[in-house]
Amino acid sequence: MPNPYREIFAAPGTKAFTLAGIIARLPLPMTHMGILTMLSELRGQYGLAGAVAGTFTLSMALLGPQVSRAVDRIGQGRVLPLVTGISVAALGGLLLCAHLDAPAWTLFACAVLAGFMPSMGAMVRARWTEVHRGSPKLNTAYSLESVLDELTYIVGPAVAVMLGVSLFPQAAPLVAAVLLAVGVALFVPQKRTEPPVRPRTAGGGSVILMPPVLLLALTLLFGGAIAGVVDTMGLAFAAEQGSKQAAGVVFAVYAIGSAVSGLVFGALKLSVPLPRLLLAGVLGTAATTGPFLVVNSVAALSAVVLVAGVFFAPTMIVIMGAVERIAPAASLTEAMTWMIAGLQVGVALGAAVSGQVVDLFGTRAGFGVAVGAGALALVSAVVATRLLPREEVPAMV
Repeated sequence: MPNPYREIFAAPGTKAFTLAGIIARLPLPMTHMGILTMLSELRGQYGLAGAVAGTFTLSMALLGPQVSRAVDRIGQGRVLPLVTGISVAALGGLLLCAHLDAPAWTLFACAVLAGFMPSMGAMVRARWTEVHRGSPKLNTAYSLESVLDELTYIVGPAVAVMLGVSLFPQAAPLVAAVLLAVGVALFVPQKRTEPPVRPRTAGGGSVILMPPVLLLALTLLFGGAIAGVVDTMGLAFAAEQGSKQAAGVVFAVYAIGSAVSGLVFGALKLSVPLPRLLLAGVLGTAATTGPFLVVNSVAALSAVVLVAGVFFAPTMIVIMGAVERIAPAASLTEAMTWMIAGLQVGVALGAAVSGQVVDLFGTRAGFGVAVGAGALALVSAVVATRLLPREEVPAMV
């Protein structure tokens, strides 16, 4: 039986840009956790550390689509070196300001500029789209990318904490800056797989103003909020049960469930309309939040989270596939970056809101945030399905 993942790498250049993309995308989760670790170690202020790290994440979520819009206009090769240079320089400034005990505003300023870090997941997906456009292999490539995203968010934060605690506080942001520079330096020269710049319609605004693109981004925002709740509530619930260290199991099984289902989904032979796939994925995502309200042990929570994770990657894959079909080719990178930005903002909001709810009303109420986010994701998905094309997904071969 043919291996669909081996087949997508048969195209020239695909292995090289995938490897470079992995190196260049690790800095995002490493930087967020690295800033948290660095400032909490150096200044002992968790509030300041969280605020600066959150500023970086929010800045990237807002600047990322603008960077990708510039990429669509003038090309990856001209934009990525510039914005990478800004981001790496800003990270260097952040390390220096933290080391010199500079005023807090300098930390925030550097964190904002570090947000110019390009969305490498979108850059790689744009190349896959160019290589396998119109082929069933594109669904497999998107599946692989979703799994790689999951892995970077598992490995990145863990490596950042290990570096910051075992070496020196600034180690994680420093390594992240180096990886970003090296990854982009390897990625940009690969010209034969770089998507060409396509002409844009006169006076065309941002692709996020297209109603279906906006609704899909909102669907991922609410879905990401569920993942953020899992992060916060896994820790809070495990601590309440007297086994805080077991929170790591909760995080791991959620990622494992998502990664495995993503790989399986990418290998399936499907011929189902996109709207139906989207609705099924988001309905499953929303439905699996209900059991969060009745778990009574870390083991039960882990089992529930494992099932919830099964719907995450396939839903992300379907949404990226939908974006590839509805967004203008001249704005594809920007559209994909809006999806990733929506997910990132959702994770941050879910973690923050559930944390506040736990402090005020307890852990059971904190899980209710996930239920609410699931309901909102379902509403936005239902509306989005009315605007998506009805053609079928080509069968995998």
